[in-house]
Amino acid sequence: MMPAMPIDRRQLLVGTVTGAAALVAPLSAYGLDAAQFGVRPGALDDQSRALQRAIDQAARTRAPLVLASGVYRAGDIILPPGAQLFGVRGATRLALTHGSSLLSAEGGDSVTLSGLTLDGGGQPLPQNRGLVRLTETKSIRIADCTITNAGGNGITVERCNGSITANTITGVADNALFCVDNSALVITANMIRNSGNGGIRVWQSSKRHDGSVVADNTIEDTAARAGGTGENGNAINVFRAADVIVRSNIIRRAAFSAIRGNAASNIQIIANNCAELKETAMYAEFEFEGAIVANNTIDTAENGIAITNFNNGGRLATVHGNLLRNVGVRRPDNPPEGAGVGIGVEAESAVTGNVIENAPYAGIRLGFGPYLRNVTAIGNVIRDAGYGIAVSVVQGAGRAAISGNIIERARHGAIVGMEWHKAVTGDLAQSGAERYPHLTIANNQAR
Repeated sequence: MMPAMPIDRRQLLVGTVTGAAALVAPLSAYGLDAAQFGVRPGALDDQSRALQRAIDQAARTRAPLVLASGVYRAGDIILPPGAQLFGVRGATRLALTHGSSLLSAEGGDSVTLSGLTLDGGGQPLPQNRGLVRLTETKSIRIADCTITNAGGNGITVERCNGSITANTITGVADNALFCVDNSALVITANMIRNSGNGGIRVWQSSKRHDGSVVADNTIEDTAARAGGTGENGNAINVFRAADVIVRSNIIRRAAFSAIRGNAASNIQIIANNCAELKETAMYAEFEFEGAIVANNTIDTAENGIAITNFNNGGRLATVHGNLLRNVGVRRPDNPPEGAGVGIGVEAESAVTGNVIENAPYAGIRLGFGPYLRNVTAIGNVIRDAGYGIAVSVVQGAGRAAISGNIIERARHGAIVGMEWHKAVTGDLAQSGAERYPHLTIANNQAR
């Protein structure tokens, strides 16, 4: 007969805690019950010390720590490598009592937060700090959490990789998600409402590969409390980060843009549904090379899609299959000259197969002043516009090909040559195109 294996006190304790956690927290069948470490739901006193001790001990064995339903008051909690903190979705609440973050990690890997409600109570946080802040941490996972009332950013993620999925972030003072210098983050299926300055920011501190995916999020009511001319007030902002995909998001009501790519090369903006934007709905601007803007729906914005800043190196884009309508002035106190453009491009860009309705300035604008080079507008449908297609004819403007478009009810002409904002030709769809050798105009239908 084999002798019985010795069981030491530590093994017995872990086994007991594991069994208790399975009863109180079915979220994790093998988790450790935080109550076993003296963490008490509903206690009126600050539980930072007890909670920190529980997290540290669980992380040593990389076991999940499970918090039962209730309110836990704490602040400045550090998440060590391997920390996995689970709650009961909608019922486990951590309330900030003090500190520059509620939960933070620096270095390490495999940090997980799931099923928690994190409440900042509106307490001001240091600049760029988040209620949750993760730095230089590999394989992060934040899922099924609610982040609310943050007095700064909701979540700040710096130099990390991993996923942020299916969270609800509401009522934050600055940005819901502020992501800086990360690699291949997956940001999906989050619900974001009432952000003070931005919804999701994907930034790099210098122009380089990022590779994040921002998909299937719903973002509503993005303000610009810090002011500015476009750095704030965007539902999704990609800055200096290359190779980012922004796909299938639903965006409503932003003080500036739905999606703004700034110096963001090889950005893909695909199949997003956007409405009620007070500035240009979608931008690829400043020092970018490469943008695909395809199959988006835009309803009600100051302008639709702008591929711009050739003067600063912005070039190389396809704009295809988008549905745009109801663009025009959305800031009556300070209306910009030329508001009401459906699609505008400047250099090495193809505008094909789009449908545009109700663009009081122009359905499509090709170039601006001398900033026009190698663009096409082919096979688009434009209805109810000021100019159907406005194309630059100033000295030094480059080539443009305009063909196969259907243009109906363009009040000032189907295809008109422009010097900056001034129309200087008649309707080139009818006659006069031969005077401009840089233009090829053919097979358009206008009435």
